[in-house]
Amino acid sequence: MTSAAGPPRSGGSPTGAAAYADSFASETTAQLAARHRALTSASAFGTPPPVDPAVGATLAVLAAGGSARSVVSIGSGGGVAGLWLLQGMRTDGVLTALDGDPAELRAARRAFTEAGSPSGRTRLIFGTPGEVLPRLSPGAYDLVFCDGPPLEYSGQLPGLLDLIRPGGSLVCHGLLTGGKIADRSARDAQSVAWREIARTVREDETLICAVLPIGAGLLVATKRS
Repeated sequence: MTSAAGPPRSGGSPTGAAAYADSFASETTAQLAARHRALTSASAFGTPPPVDPAVGATLAVLAAGGSARSVVSIGSGGGVAGLWLLQGMRTDGVLTALDGDPAELRAARRAFTEAGSPSGRTRLIFGTPGEVLPRLSPGAYDLVFCDGPPLEYSGQLPGLLDLIRPGGSLVCHGLLTGGKIADRSARDAQSVAWREIARTVREDETLICAVLPIGAGLLVATKRS
């Protein structure tokens, strides 16, 4: 696989530590192409931007550390996060990506194809979390990654946690966007949803959790064995 290091490429121009973290995470040519398409789509159609390279590298590390074989991605993100997850997963692992936007799923399929990922390693499902999660097997997944607006999946949090096996992890991206989660005067729906997700995860005694200030913020919760 050809790797190409490039400048930070998400919605902004991070500097200092964040810029270094992004530049440290070298992306393949297929990842760079997927990122370019996702950023173009975000600019033109308002779709969520792809995860930063540092976030993607963290996902790969988490998948590798857990020897992940079965992973679910809520939101396909044009395939950028999926390519990082596949990089860290076992070679016989299967990534299930679901999205309610068919264009995003098509972009993810293109990204996986261009990266040379065997078709059997990915399963793309059209639908919302509320529609798709009941069809997935409880306790069968090593890692569940949630991207995009929390309102799209916050109501399904119990179902998401139920998917994870003991020792597996839930990873939610975006809770530190704009610093609103710590601003109690911010009462918009997204900020409230993030606070509820964070509180629920922190108060669940079956989980051990942390917030990582990477990209737009990662909430990581691992189910105790």
